[in-house]
Amino acid sequence: MAEAEDALTIRHVFERLMKTHPSLDAALVRSSVRTAYEEFRYARIRTYLPVLMERRARDLLPSDEQAQRNA
Repeated sequence: MAEAEDALTIRHVFERLMKTHPSLDAALVRSSVRTAYEEFRYARIRTYLPVLMERRARDLLPSDEQAQRNA
């Protein structure tokens, strides 16, 4: 049950980040979300997992300016 909820959380965080950063490569966004999930995977209190994951994944992503310069 928890795995299905985690998979749904990962998908929602990925979708939100893709909406806010459409210029970034989807694979890069997916990788940052997966990394963020792995960092919080064993958290005992899961209530804030989506928020923490999104913040961490956003920190791992390059800024929009950096992405445009590298493109």
